[in-house]
Amino acid sequence: QVQLVESGGGLVQPGGSLRLSCAASINIFSIYGMGWYRQAPGKQRELVASIKSGGVTNYAESVKGRFTISRDNAKNTVYLQMNSLQPEDTAVYYCNRPSGIQYTWGQGTQVTVSS
Repeated sequence: QVQLVESGGGLVQPGGSLRLSCAASINIFSIYGMGWYRQAPGKQRELVASIKSGGVTNYAESVKGRFTISRDNAKNTVYLQMNSLQPEDTAVYYCNRPSGIQYTWGQGTQVTVSS
């Protein structure tokens, strides 16, 4: 069973940056696309960025131009570079497949944007 471990979250001031990492227990990123989701308190989980196996990326309008998804197949890791963070980006961030049968969700990593 694939295990996903997210890391890199923290407390950051508005306008700041963070880089999230998602490590998988086996090599899946070269085969399947992956995505970054987030869930804010009282809201549904939403997909904010995805990267296909061929490298094509997609972003939610709310993060387009600020977030960048990338991956390192050799390290079985997907990244989310987040710039110009705003309070509305505060959420727990998770990684998982953007479509199809999803893996068991990891614990996520908390991102808090506050002054």
